[in-house]
This record gives sequence, C-alpha cells and structure tokens, in this order.
Amino acid sequence: MVRVYVDDRERNSNVPELLKAMGVTVIFKKLNVGDYMVSDEVIIERKRVDDLVKSVFDGRFFDQISRLVKEAQKPFLIVEGNLRQIKLITDRWKAIQAALLTALLKFNIQYFNTYNAKETAEVIKYLAERVSKPESRQYFAKVRALSKPKAVSDISEWQLFILQSLPYVGPKTAQKLLEKFGTVRAVFNASITELARVEGLNESKASRIVQILTTPYRGSKGRQSGATSIMEFMGSKE
Repeated sequence: MVRVYVDDRERNSNVPELLKAMGVTVIFKKLNVGDYMVSDEVIIERKRVDDLVKSVFDGRFFDQISRLVKEAQKPFLIVEGNLRQIKLITDRWKAIQAALLTALLKFNIQYFNTYNAKETAEVIKYLAERVSKPESRQYFAKVRALSKPKAVSDISEWQLFILQSLPYVGPKTAQKLLEKFGTVRAVFNASITELARVEGLNESKASRIVQILTTPYRGSKGRQSGATSIMEFMGSKE
C-alpha cells in the first residue's frame, strides 16, 4: 500500500484527489515542513509558479527551504507550471532563477518541474512507490545528506552532525540521543540496550550502530559499494 501524508493546506490543490484516483492512500495532517511526506526521509515542497515568485520576494522561499533541509534527509521541490510564465509575472525573473539555483546548489534540493497537478501527483506517487521498496530503506539507512556546520564554534551543530553520520539516526533521533546521554562520547559508549530505549531506535538498529562503533577499521577492503545519489537510486533497475 502506497501512503502519502499531505499537509492540511493542500486540501484544495487538486493533487490529493488525483493521488487518491491513482490508488494512493492520502492522510491529511499538519506537517511541520513541506506539503507532502512520502517517508520520514523524503519530504516535498510544492509550489505553483505564481506562488514561487511571491515566496521569493516576500522571504518565505528560503525560510521554507532551510527548514525543509533540516527536517528531511532527502528534500524535494516541485515547481508546478510553465516556468516561462515567470517572465510574464515579473521583470525580476533573474531573481527567481537565482533562488532556484541556490536551492539546488547550496541546499542540495532535488528539483522537479511539472506541467500541471496531474504530473505533480504522478511524481509524488512515483517517489512514494520507490521509497516503500526494501532497497530504498537500505539506501536511506546508508546515505546521509549532511552539511557540515559552518563554524568550528557551533558545538551543538557538530554534535548533531556527528551522530547523524550513524545509520538510522536523523536529526530528531540525534537530538533525542544527546538529550538522553548528554555527550557524543556517552552515546558512543552506550550499550545496545540503552540505545534501543531511545525513540526512533530498536534493538536491531542499536546493535548495528554498536557494531559500527566497535568493529576495527579494515580500510577499503571492508567497504561495500552502494548508490551515491537519489537520482542514481531512482534510476536503478528492478
């Protein structure tokens, strides 16, 4: 069963009804960030062309994007509509172009341009189907789209960054680990039983984390190859 969580504000966008018609289970809820959540790791911000222009000029765009990348391991931006309309809406179209490039290059946003709501629904359904597959769950367990803190003095950010390099540990779980154990070193020294008690983890996940922390390094011989980007993963054959 393919399931998608949809923000309450998207009820009238027609996309949820199209998803339902495609056989997707739609669950409305208030999302902290984004408009569509297909998994804990993949969250989608959807914008029509006219809303994109407005959000760039009123400051909402970068606020939404920055919060999206903090919350989602793989954030997506879908811009719905003909991008050529931007030049008809504003003569400052280069500012919109720069904003999109910044989202792609600085924030590492995965970007789609769809022609209409139907295409948007098709993209969301495709993503939901992909991330529900076992190989997708393994992919997200291995790959962390992390950005290093900009300043050495940002100790809290570095602590979260270090913990999120571990499998199964995203921003929320990293924060819960630090709240429970106090320091990164204490997390690393924790037992399987102690780690398994943290929300978001279980005995199996905790066991894998402890194995990684305690296994002697064997160099490149101990490495396994895997997908290195979401686009590579999405393009993989069944």
